[in-house]
Amino acid sequence: MFIGRKEELSELERLYSSDKFEFAVIYGRRRVGKTSLIREFCRGKRAFYFVAREAEGASNLKMAAEEMASQGLIQTGTYFKDWSALLDAVGAASAAKRMILAIDEYPYLAAGEKSISSILQTHIDGKLKDGRLFLILCGSSMSFMENQILGHKSPLYGRRTIQLKVKPFGFFEAREFLSGFSPEEQAALYGATGGVPEYLGGIDNGESMDGNLTRLFFKESGRLYEEPSNLLKQELREPALYNSVIASIAGGASRLNEIATGVGMESNAASRYVNALMSLGILKKETPVSEKPGRRSIYAIADNMFRFWYRFVFPNMSAIEAGAGEVVWRNKVAGGLSQFMGGVFENICLEYLWAMQKRDRLPVAAGRMGRWWGNNPVLKRQDEVDILAIDGDAALLGECKWRSAVSLDVLTTLRERGDIFDVRRRYFYIFAKNGFEEPLLREAARDRSVSLLTLAGMIDDIVE
Repeated sequence: MFIGRKEELSELERLYSSDKFEFAVIYGRRRVGKTSLIREFCRGKRAFYFVAREAEGASNLKMAAEEMASQGLIQTGTYFKDWSALLDAVGAASAAKRMILAIDEYPYLAAGEKSISSILQTHIDGKLKDGRLFLILCGSSMSFMENQILGHKSPLYGRRTIQLKVKPFGFFEAREFLSGFSPEEQAALYGATGGVPEYLGGIDNGESMDGNLTRLFFKESGRLYEEPSNLLKQELREPALYNSVIASIAGGASRLNEIATGVGMESNAASRYVNALMSLGILKKETPVSEKPGRRSIYAIADNMFRFWYRFVFPNMSAIEAGAGEVVWRNKVAGGLSQFMGGVFENICLEYLWAMQKRDRLPVAAGRMGRWWGNNPVLKRQDEVDILAIDGDAALLGECKWRSAVSLDVLTTLRERGDIFDVRRRYFYIFAKNGFEEPLLREAARDRSVSLLTLAGMIDDIVE
C-alpha cells in the first residue's frame, strides 16, 4: 500500500497534464521512498522505468533495451548501438503520445557512461523539447544530483522543470504507518525510525512498541541494528572517520573545535567531514533563529534514527551481540527514552506550527521558526527558547515538554524570556505530551495570548 507523498504526486500530476516535454529531478537519501513515489506516479501511465546498475555503460544500455522490450515499448531483440540511439527511439515513441522515461539511480548510469548527461542535453535541446516526453532522473547520491544535475556546470543545468528533494516523513504523515499505537507510542516510533518510510514499514502494528524497537535495533539480526554503519559505507569513502565525527557530536560536542578534538584532527579537516554529513542530511548546522550564521552556530545530529542509534545502540553493541538486547532495552533504553524524546517532540511541535501557518491559523507569519539561545540582558544569564518566530513587532515563543501535567511555572519562565525580544505583541505556546496543571489551565483561559496544546490536540488539529 502506498502511503503519503500527496503534495509530491500532485506536483508531478500537474506537470504530466501539460502534455508537453517535462523534466523532473527527484533525489534524496537512501530508503526515503523515491522509487515508490516514481512507481506510484507511473501507475496506469505509458512509462519506461529503468533502474541503472553499477555497471559499464554498454551493460546498462543492453539491460535498458531488454527492459523496454519486456514492457512492450520496442520489439524483442532490438539493439541500440549507443545511448543516443535509445533516446532517438524514446523520442519517436513520445512524439505523438505522452510517455514517461524514468531513470532511477542515475548516478550509477553516469559513472559507467561519462557522457550521458551531455547526450541527454543534446537530445533535449534538439527533439525532445518539442515532444511529449516526461523525463525523470532520480538518484540517492545527494552531492551528485545537486552538483552534476542541478549545478550550473552541469550540461543539464536549467533544463529541469521541477526538482523534488524527497525527505523522510514528518510525524503527522508517518502516523499512517502506526495505526495500532497510542499517540505517545507513535511519536516514539517515529523518532526512533527518523520518519524513513522503509523503516516505518518494518513496524508491526500487532506488536508492542517495546517489542518493535527491541526487534529492530537491539537484536544482531535486527533490520536497523547496523543501518547507520551500512549507510555510511554506501555513501562515503572513509566511514570509520565519519562514524567518529557523529559519535563525537552524539557525545556532546557541538562546535567544530570540540568535534575535531573528539576525533583527533585539525578543525579544517573536521569541517570537510561535517559538511559531507550535512549534505546527506545526517547532521545540521543550527543558528539562533533571530540571527545570521556565525560564531554562535552549533552542529547537531539532524537524523533522529542516527541520534537514537548513537545514543542507545552504539554504546551497547557488545551486549547486543552477546544476546542481551532485551536487557539493554529494559535497563539502558526504556528509562532514557523520555530524554531522547525531548528533541523529537520539539520537531513535532515545529512541524505543527508550520502546518498551522500554512492554514493561516497562527498570530504571526514568520519566515523562520526554530530554536533560540543567547544572553538574557534583563536577568543577566544565558537562556534558551525551544521555538521562536518573530514577525515585525510580534513574536511567538514556544516551550515543548515531553511530560504530563505541565505547571504554571513553565509559562512564567517563558514570559520572562519573552522580555528579551523587543516586540510589542508576544504569544506563548506551551506543548505537552499529555495535560496541564489546573493553575496553568486557568491562566490560559484568562490570557488569550497563551495557547496550550497536547500531542493528541495537535493531531486533532492536523486531521480535522
